[in-house]
Amino acid sequence: MTRTIESFIRTVPDWPKPGVMFRDVTGLLEDARGLRMAVDLIVHRYIDHHIDVVAGIEARGFIFGTAVAYELGVGFVPVRKAGKLPGRVVGIDYELEYGADRMEMHADAIPRGANVLLVDDLVATGGTALAAMELVRGVGGRVGEACFVINLPDLGGADRLRAHGCDVFALCTFEGD
Repeated sequence: MTRTIESFIRTVPDWPKPGVMFRDVTGLLEDARGLRMAVDLIVHRYIDHHIDVVAGIEARGFIFGTAVAYELGVGFVPVRKAGKLPGRVVGIDYELEYGADRMEMHADAIPRGANVLLVDDLVATGGTALAAMELVRGVGGRVGEACFVINLPDLGGADRLRAHGCDVFALCTFEGD
């Protein structure tokens, strides 16, 4: 039997709060076939694109992003929560569903004009991905597309990214939140 990406993802009801259907990618990461399938599908999509750098959003974007960068033969740039990177950083404050946060990356990590593939595990409302995209663009990088394992289209994040000139690719989609 051939498995799908969706079959590796567990849905956890009411976590981290009542009413939320949490989509857990750890089953995908724990299974060698699932992880290989996810990385291969992403790499296959971008192998003929001119990607200079992969930027992964903390934390699960690091897992998928580094594997994709390795397979594409390009560097990887971590986009981290504030205060986690040494040296000179650039940062951006952004709004979350319930509050605000800040993410940062090294100021010299992305060359001006570089084509950057933004990677994370999931796009929901799109706030974090939009902030990461703005951060990359702020240092002169170009983000033409963002890649996710999961898209939650009912929360509108992919549409928000598209409205800001960033195409979206996801390996799978889960309706509802």
